[in-house]
Amino acid sequence: MWMAGAELLYACNSSEVIGQRFPLFGPQQNHLHSAHNAELSRAAALGHTVKEDWQVKKDGSRFWANVVTMALEDEHGHLQGFARVVRDVTTVQNRDAELNRASESRLSDSPVNGVVGIVYAELDKVPEVNQVFLDLVGYTLEDVTTGEMHWPDLTPAEYFALDLHAHEECLKFGACTPFEKELIRKDGTRVSVRVVTAMLLLAPFRWITFILNADDGNKSESVEPDEGKGQHNFGEIVGNSAVMLRVLRQVELVAPTGATVLILGETGTGKELIARAIHHLSPRRHRPCITLNCAAIPTGLLESELFGYERGAFTGALTQKIGRFEMANQGTLFLDEVGDIPMDLQPKLLRALQEKSFERLGGTKTIPIDVRLVAATNRNLNQMMADRLFRSDLYYRLKVFPITLPALRDRPEDIPALAKHFTKKYSEKMGRHIETIPSDTMQALVNWSWPGNIRELENFIERAVILSSGTSLRAPLAEIRKVAAEFGSTATLEQMEREYIIKVFRECGGVVTTTATRLGLHRTTLNAMMRKLNISRGDL
Repeated sequence: MWMAGAELLYACNSSEVIGQRFPLFGPQQNHLHSAHNAELSRAAALGHTVKEDWQVKKDGSRFWANVVTMALEDEHGHLQGFARVVRDVTTVQNRDAELNRASESRLSDSPVNGVVGIVYAELDKVPEVNQVFLDLVGYTLEDVTTGEMHWPDLTPAEYFALDLHAHEECLKFGACTPFEKELIRKDGTRVSVRVVTAMLLLAPFRWITFILNADDGNKSESVEPDEGKGQHNFGEIVGNSAVMLRVLRQVELVAPTGATVLILGETGTGKELIARAIHHLSPRRHRPCITLNCAAIPTGLLESELFGYERGAFTGALTQKIGRFEMANQGTLFLDEVGDIPMDLQPKLLRALQEKSFERLGGTKTIPIDVRLVAATNRNLNQMMADRLFRSDLYYRLKVFPITLPALRDRPEDIPALAKHFTKKYSEKMGRHIETIPSDTMQALVNWSWPGNIRELENFIERAVILSSGTSLRAPLAEIRKVAAEFGSTATLEQMEREYIIKVFRECGGVVTTTATRLGLHRTTLNAMMRKLNISRGDL
């Protein structure tokens, strides 16, 4: 589709562009197509991207534009295509005249404060670099600045998305967070670098990149715990995979709004950490964040936990009790395992959310509240609605902004960073000095499917730290290798989960509480999983 606004902006009608590929006009260069594809990949991963650059009209003239590219998905989350919104913001050039004058200063050829390379660029062209950078990549000044070479020529394709993200951060904040990438030397070898990019001028987009450090291209197998390297840290959340970056972007988008959030995901995927991140990034971060696990409270007591009660409301109610809603006033209320709220209590919860008020149990006074609700569950609420176990009106009230957390098996590239994080955490807690994780251990951790997700990995690493007496992590790999061998390569995930739970049950003598602790689950969650997987006492 080519809308009327696009016809005016690019001075061409829909019949001239339908079916064409971007970029529509101007030079058809490979690096431009690569950058465009990387932008689409990033939009697919994060939901949307924002950039500012030159756009070319049909007649060859240019205008400086703000471009928002959005991924379009169907109701099942399958990518269907992309939509793009373009705004002409050429007039910002006048506002940036002072920045333009500042950007014309020459660059030093000497390393400063640990900087071992400086690159000055306009769009993707590289008109100016310092000698230290040239020595790093093995090019001459003529190679780089003649106009034939572009920044993407120095960057492996898999890092295009990182560069685009850095440019987006520059547009928003003036500079990006330091990140790691590789550069392609003239001889074809690669060198790992850590870089930071700052914007010098908005229109046209000019930027400067500082190479903070570099290595000689010989990658070591060191696994020294380093939570700032090779991953994305978001508070306590560890992970830099595309799926996690998309989740974190959703958190950044919704946190300031005050909208109700429904966090979905398997047990052990970190739903509470996401809820906490939403609160800490919101305007309510200086107010309380109250948590209630709906599965951990007996059904008869859940109403009083949520709404409180008046003195004399029932036998034993000797004093007034303040409920979680009242505690969270002007703050955030996190309802974990919201799928376990009984049907008879769901209408009262719905009414409190809609009317922003409630009555204590046994009381007649209506109490107004200002609460931001974040809910989470590992249960299939759609199926529960079909089974008449969850009200549809409450479901749609909770599902204002759903966030689905990926299972650990869907983000194996994050396992090394998580393993290092937990190794460091428990080493410090236990007074150990573990410096490395053997490569065969790390590979085994990456290859295992972790049916208990991050919680299972954390418990496994904690056991490994306990077993380790030296500076190298000694992990009980036989445990997961034995389970993997028992399952076989053709087993489904559900079969693997079922057999693993049965195995741990037998090792724990059939005691539910002990088994739940060993698996890192709540007892009620384990009972729900047993029902789902059709595990009976006869199987134990």
